[in-house]
Amino acid sequence: MKRCPAGLGRNIARAVLAAIVALCWTEAAHAQIPGNERTFPQSKATVEKVLRAMQGATAGRLPTLDGFATPGGHPLDRYQHGYYQSKFQVSAAPSGGSVVRVSVQVTAWYADPAGPKSGYQVLTSNGRLEADLLDQLAEQLAVKGVQASENQISASAPPTNIPDRTEPTVSAPMPRLPESSGGFSSSLSQGLSEQEKTGSVTAQKKLFDKDQSGLQAEADSLEEILKNQAHPKNLVAVKKSGTPVVATASLTAKTLFLASAHDEFEMLDFNQDWVHVRISGLSRGWIWRNNLEMPDSVPEGDAPSAVAEVPAAAELFHVTREEKAPFPGDWAPLRGKSVKIVSVEKINESAKDSGPQLRLEFAKSVLDKDYSDLAQKAQELDGIVLIFDSVDGGMIAATLPTLQQWKAGKLSDAALWHQCFFDPPETFTVSGPSASQ
Repeated sequence: MKRCPAGLGRNIARAVLAAIVALCWTEAAHAQIPGNERTFPQSKATVEKVLRAMQGATAGRLPTLDGFATPGGHPLDRYQHGYYQSKFQVSAAPSGGSVVRVSVQVTAWYADPAGPKSGYQVLTSNGRLEADLLDQLAEQLAVKGVQASENQISASAPPTNIPDRTEPTVSAPMPRLPESSGGFSSSLSQGLSEQEKTGSVTAQKKLFDKDQSGLQAEADSLEEILKNQAHPKNLVAVKKSGTPVVATASLTAKTLFLASAHDEFEMLDFNQDWVHVRISGLSRGWIWRNNLEMPDSVPEGDAPSAVAEVPAAAELFHVTREEKAPFPGDWAPLRGKSVKIVSVEKINESAKDSGPQLRLEFAKSVLDKDYSDLAQKAQELDGIVLIFDSVDGGMIAATLPTLQQWKAGKLSDAALWHQCFFDPPETFTVSGPSASQ
């Protein structure tokens, strides 16, 4: 009687061990606290690494709110542009594993039939998103665990050049997992079933990638449908994440919150510098116009109050002196520190007041030009100060870290001004016909 080849016996043992490891991890992962928290046997570092790889699935648009959000005071069919954003908290468990808690915030545009109450609102997740995200995490951890087990078996396998001996054929049933209801990705039981048929972990990975690709294509198709649907013509969209929404049309106004890229708001009014938007319900705010994509019905540079053409900032101001000195004010970030002081004067003192917008444009050009010099002298200079030497002048100060973020593209122009110091503030306040509303 012939023995089975040594390689075949190892392959069968490898498949059995991989399936048992995956089953154990999955059962441990499902030993959970009901709701949005689960306990996993993997370490906190391992879970956080997998979560970083899953980042693309932790936020996105929802094709529909039905089944994901709890109806509040309005029917769900009155909401559009559903969006979810999740936040994970990972902590070490006393058993040596980790506890993962996920919270999901759902937002959507409420289209009020009467009009005045339209705006973005926060809805309550019904728990499905949290459960699906935790299921995805369990699957990713299981896949990585199976792959690690296979690598360990391969490393510990004996040499294949041993004499052939006759042994009985080994046959072991593959464990099966209970079926689970829908989610964002295929279940682990489907992956193991495919593995049973093919005897390969690679097939499970291919199946997972195929499901992900199909779901992504479906999501892209639904998003395209939503884009093509009719929506209000007076919406403005935020260009860059971190754009401030402020309480009044002023560079020194209080920041209400930071908007994300592609956030849309209903436009109530606008001028050449600011746009008045509805946040939700009766809440209002202002956004620097350069940070918004305006409706097609509003030509570039158009404003309710026509503004006569004015000279460029470079034609009105010039730098007269630069020096290193202690900060000449009482602003906490630069108090008592060494700064570069740039004195600025009007080219023509008899010229009409240029207004705050042109002062800011000229200040921006100076900050951009002098940044490289400041960066090279970071050990001796903590910031820069521009002093406009005129009757209607004033002072602008900025710290070096703020300029570094701005030059790196992490701060928009409007966000830069909100982190600068102005003295007096009203000299650099850009306002228009709607600024006092």
